[in-house]
Amino acid sequence: MKAVLLTGHGGPEMLRYGDAPDPIAGSGEVVVDIHAASVNAADYKVRLGKGRYRLGRFPHILGRDFSGVVSALGAGVADLAIGDAVFGVTEQGVEGAYAEKIAIKAAIVARKPARLGHVEAAAMALTGLTALWALEDTARLAAGETILIQGGAGGVAGFAIQLAKHLGARVITTASAGNRDYVRGLGADLVIDYRAEDFTKQVRDCDVVFDTVGGDVQVRSYAVLKPGGRLVWIAPAPDGFRPTRTDVETLRPAVARDRAHLERILALFDRGAVRPPAITRFRLAEAAEAHRVSEGRHLQGKLVFAVR
Repeated sequence: MKAVLLTGHGGPEMLRYGDAPDPIAGSGEVVVDIHAASVNAADYKVRLGKGRYRLGRFPHILGRDFSGVVSALGAGVADLAIGDAVFGVTEQGVEGAYAEKIAIKAAIVARKPARLGHVEAAAMALTGLTALWALEDTARLAAGETILIQGGAGGVAGFAIQLAKHLGARVITTASAGNRDYVRGLGADLVIDYRAEDFTKQVRDCDVVFDTVGGDVQVRSYAVLKPGGRLVWIAPAPDGFRPTRTDVETLRPAVARDRAHLERILALFDRGAVRPPAITRFRLAEAAEAHRVSEGRHLQGKLVFAVR
């Protein structure tokens, strides 16, 4: 099969489009012929190899979420069939979606309906999974609450805006002026231009902050929470930072992979509660350029490889 091979830690030039062995379905697994694979911020962090992202073996195939068609069944798989369209996210610590094929546990993929394209499904897989775990399972966001979502134009945050609105929350988000209309279209009630405005002076008494940006943004986010509020983060604060407030909760979602949450994404999509993000498409052979765009951290929505 063709795949994007990370040949060592470093810049985008370390990504090489070439050949890799076809995967084989083990017990309880399926092989999926990938039609689309998503690019996530974690991918360029693994490529750079800093801290916990450092790898011990090369070449390595990046990529965590995908959509495609089942082409082989491992022993014991009875709930999927060859030819089924599916989408999913690899287990934590496992990658391999920047390729034409992937072997994955059948229990953590879900059937993709024809009404949702492969590119759109790949764009919603990990973003939706993360937002669901963050807002529903971790923050337990309730109707009538106010949530500040940091970095609203990104993939996870964009899904979270729609989900929070569906849950009945008042939604505030930060975004650049150029993305104001985009995040308003997703359902944001108030948009703060982070380049021109200080969100800590525009917002107060939030029930929840969902931080997808990290760094100093997370440090300052504590100031806008009401007593008893919850700060849920997926991007870390600066090294060594310790929250100074003891009257709020700091929570990191444990984003488990399971079919139930993928089917929840589909249910929300069917209701019209969520829609796919803005998508920029690349060919698999253009992985280096996709990483340059991703690493710039100012993209709208998602980058997706159209593989087939």
